[in-house]
Amino acid sequence: MNHLFEKVLADRRAGEAREAGIYPYFHRLESRQDAVVVMEGKRRIMLGSNNYLGLTSCPEVMEAAIKAIEKYGTGCSGSRFLNGNLDLHLELERELAGFIGKEDAIIFGTGFQTNLGAISALVGRHDYLICDTEDHVSVYCAAQMSFGKMLRYRHNDMESLERRLASVPDGAGRLVVVDGVFSVGGDLADLPSICRLAKKYGAAVMVDDAHGLGVIGKGGRGTASHFGLDADVDLGMGTFSKSLASLGGFVAGRRDVIDYLRHSSFPFVFSAAVTPASAATALAALRHLKAHPELPERLRGVSDFARKAFAERGIPLVDSAKDGITPILPIPTGGTMETCIAAKKMFDGGVFVNPFIPPGVPEGHSLIRTSFMATHTNALVEEAADVIAEALKC
Repeated sequence: MNHLFEKVLADRRAGEAREAGIYPYFHRLESRQDAVVVMEGKRRIMLGSNNYLGLTSCPEVMEAAIKAIEKYGTGCSGSRFLNGNLDLHLELERELAGFIGKEDAIIFGTGFQTNLGAISALVGRHDYLICDTEDHVSVYCAAQMSFGKMLRYRHNDMESLERRLASVPDGAGRLVVVDGVFSVGGDLADLPSICRLAKKYGAAVMVDDAHGLGVIGKGGRGTASHFGLDADVDLGMGTFSKSLASLGGFVAGRRDVIDYLRHSSFPFVFSAAVTPASAATALAALRHLKAHPELPERLRGVSDFARKAFAERGIPLVDSAKDGITPILPIPTGGTMETCIAAKKMFDGGVFVNPFIPPGVPEGHSLIRTSFMATHTNALVEEAADVIAEALKC
């Protein structure tokens, strides 16, 4: 066998889990993404989705996608740079920028691609990218793609961040990139301290708000809004695949910076444009959120009810989520095998969850991530909590 593929045979993790009947990934979904789904022929309460506002099944959002296909067809057949710049793209960018209080925005095909495209274009050979150790993997892939140097600071440790900032040579560019809401732990970045230190050391700040947009802040405007720091954050990034019920991502900031990205970001220039249906869906979801600013509060109510239901049944949460405000409620489960077995019991009991095992988390710190939607009812939360407690034998 070619030496390139030796690693394939050596990695037996997935095969062993399948043989043991506890493989927890790639379950077949047979219905629309909703609070309750049909998965592999059975009703399951969906606690493994990022569909925080439940807009994937909103009639007006779905109708927008249908109308976009009827008007524009199914695709743009290439890069916006040359052959796919729809008026729909421009409209979405304007409204996204206005929503989070920035001058301009640029949209990408996925959230992952957004971080890859923005960071790799802005962080050059003599620049420094400073990241939280629990930032999304797309941030680290962007660092690999850029020619700059990456420095990591311990999770939400501001002394560690300051040491990293102080170590950057004079005259070098500095970009601090941080998740506004951390996707696994559900905790918030210490954005006030980050912005203060960034000012002190002349760094720009970019917030990855994939899990903050639509969830926290005024009317769902995200982490910067939550802390009242809209003017202190240079770049706000978000995805469409979570609260906006679509596929894609965006970054917003100063008009000149965004225009630079339009001409210099390889993942933007050399990728096909966001499809008409995806752009129309995101735009309709954004407009629905603006028309219903109470949705994030409804989501907060569901999350608070879930925390209470978990506590009443003795279901543990990781420390970062015990007193949190986000819809992400991670349950510590310890070892890989124990986590997969617990997830299988929950799945068999009619609840779909997300098991996180190494290398996604450190060895011995596996967990089951549950996440809630604004469309979950109290009855569904209670039913799911009963199944989870039984699976964990709480």
